[in-house]
Amino acid sequence: MPRIETTRRTLLATTGAALMTAASGLVLPARAAGLAPTPTMRGGANNYRPGAPIVDRIGGGGFWMTGTVRRAGDGAPLPNRRVQIWAHTTEGHERDAHSHGATLTDANGAFRLEMPQIVPAFGQPHGHLAYDDDAEFKTVFLRPIMPSASDTRLAVDFVLEPV
Repeated sequence: MPRIETTRRTLLATTGAALMTAASGLVLPARAAGLAPTPTMRGGANNYRPGAPIVDRIGGGGFWMTGTVRRAGDGAPLPNRRVQIWAHTTEGHERDAHSHGATLTDANGAFRLEMPQIVPAFGQPHGHLAYDDDAEFKTVFLRPIMPSASDTRLAVDFVLEPV
């Protein structure tokens, strides 16, 4: 049987948090126990085009946008969900129709779409992604900034909140 060692630090941390919660009368929100929804990012909807077509690839490729789509609370993967992607790339601006495309999540809620290399716009290399598929979950617009303009992939996860 494994030995459980209690230190002064873990004892203070666990009992102190419990005492503070009890003393303050605060009750944690129900979602604190689960996965919180992804908030829409400022600037995420810039140059958005409703209904961008589902495509196998945007342009000549060379850069991968990947991620997952899960449900808030329990974190269940959401298959067959539409994710729209667009960016300023080596082949066009984010406002150009040919720089937009959409893909569907697989059975595990994962998506991936190849596109041209993202290049800096307004000094920052960034992509745009939107979940805007149906009335079951709230729309989310994201504008993640890449750590480096030389990166050839960007992973972005959505956690969706039911409407």
